[in-house]
Amino acid sequence: METIYLALVVILFLLAISDLIVGVSNDAVNFLNSAVGAKAAQLRTILAVAALGVLIGATFSSGMMEVARKGIFNPQYFYFSEIIILFLAVMITDVILLDAFNTFGLPTSTTVSIVFELLGAAVAIALIKVYTDPNALPLYEYINSAKALAIISGILLSVVIAFSAGMIIQYLSRALFSFDYEKRLNYFGAPWGGLAIAAITYFMLIKGAKGASFMTEGVQDYIAHNTGTIMIASFIGSTLILWLLNRFTRFDILQFIVLVGTFALAMAFAG
Repeated sequence: METIYLALVVILFLLAISDLIVGVSNDAVNFLNSAVGAKAAQLRTILAVAALGVLIGATFSSGMMEVARKGIFNPQYFYFSEIIILFLAVMITDVILLDAFNTFGLPTSTTVSIVFELLGAAVAIALIKVYTDPNALPLYEYINSAKALAIISGILLSVVIAFSAGMIIQYLSRALFSFDYEKRLNYFGAPWGGLAIAAITYFMLIKGAKGASFMTEGVQDYIAHNTGTIMIASFIGSTLILWLLNRFTRFDILQFIVLVGTFALAMAFAG
């Protein structure tokens, strides 16, 4: 029996490598498409920026997958053999699903996929236990319903918030720069770029620092207690630098913002 389990663990390891490849390929489409479509820079430059974002994002990783893994079901109520089968089913499904979506050019979320795969596999194993074992617990005991609903609700709510906020920001940026583009960019480009970089700094540093393993408690406390100061300094500093660059070198502010945004997205997907 130990040989079978060892073989299954090896299969899981190989599937994890395959899943990492198709998962990163899927995410790469999501965080590269804006920069590539806008031709913000040469493809080589965009890929280098995204690669740096993925590398730094991995170090800032907050273990969100760990939360999903432990929050969907209650592993203490399953046997080891059932857990192995459950994760094997999840890995096979994830590889097939993401590869199919990549093949047909359809966007999907790796986080959403794995959450629902874990939920489906756990429910399936729990149903088998309930119907085959007279001493089995009720179905709801095997599934961490409150946590699962919280995660799913959070995913759905984040979609609504992201859509609404994105629509408003996109409308404002279009209204500001679509007409008389060059003249308005000279006046509003630097403040707009400073605001964008300050927001991205908040996203990367303030939120990302919480999960970074190399961040000491002292540094995290300093960031938490000086968030406003950091944001104001980021806005003023970025605005001044962008204004000087645009004034004396005709630096393209909007292309730079797209590249910084690509870096932040890559970092978010990796984290």
